[in-house]
Amino acid sequence: MAFVTRQFVRSMSSSSSASAAAKKILIKHVTVIGGGLMGAGIAQVAAATGHTVVLVDQTEDILAKSKKGIEDSLRRMAKKKFTENPKAGDEFVAKTLSCLSTSTDAASVVHSTDLVVEAIVENLKVKNELFQRLDKFAAEHTVFASNTSSLQITSIANSTTRQDRFAGLHFFNPVPMMKLVEIIKTPMTSQKTFESLVDFCKTLGKHPVSCKDTPGFIVNRLLVPYLIEAIRLHERGDASKEDIDTAMKLGAGYPMGPFELLDYVGLDTTKFILDGWHEMDPENPLFQPSPSMNNLVAQKKLGKKTGEGFYKYK
Repeated sequence: MAFVTRQFVRSMSSSSSASAAAKKILIKHVTVIGGGLMGAGIAQVAAATGHTVVLVDQTEDILAKSKKGIEDSLRRMAKKKFTENPKAGDEFVAKTLSCLSTSTDAASVVHSTDLVVEAIVENLKVKNELFQRLDKFAAEHTVFASNTSSLQITSIANSTTRQDRFAGLHFFNPVPMMKLVEIIKTPMTSQKTFESLVDFCKTLGKHPVSCKDTPGFIVNRLLVPYLIEAIRLHERGDASKEDIDTAMKLGAGYPMGPFELLDYVGLDTTKFILDGWHEMDPENPLFQPSPSMNNLVAQKKLGKKTGEGFYKYK
């Protein structure tokens, strides 16, 4: 009798696992909204791994520039990956590009997609308006994801009627090179949605990690306060920015010092993240504004992209 019971339990457990697995969404068709660096990078890695991808932005000019950037990136990758077989490299580029199309009308393409990944401007109102509109046209099974690095996923998900099929999918720049993806679960995100996104990230060759919907998720929550503390150390006159950068590279093994990284990321980007956190939690000492960073941003000295930030660039 005990043997029969064990067999029955094993059988039920097996069929439950199989049933759970069957319920997962196999993501084959992907729509990426936003043709900037992040959106184009996400579209590239999805197309390169055999997914059918539609990249959406507001104008054909933006999309032409995005597609050119993707093709250039693919050719650079192919040159390194297929050094001894250039023909195979050309085939890889051609096959990837054949999986990628573009559109200026998101509503017309989401009806047949499995996953919508949004990578547009970091503005809650704009993101909410986009998802609220797409929610009316997307198929019932379609999962929505935002690539936001600073906004609350729950606040975006609440603009739709599919909170259980909504999550954060935070890639890192440059997307083709960076292995990490943070998957953000809100209290409403279903296990089925989460597991489907984990599988999707793995098919992209990425390493997914899970985090609750907390400000900054994992990486930025640890990174931004570290960067701001480096600025405060300098503001107090405790050390020069050059010595702080050198100390963190040689003492902690970091590839870049905090001021070098701030200039690389863009001071406006870091300020935007910090301001958002400060607004949510004004009493948190980690989220207090930085006078010297605010001053540089006001002067349009945003880092490498403008030629000057904490350092000057030629």
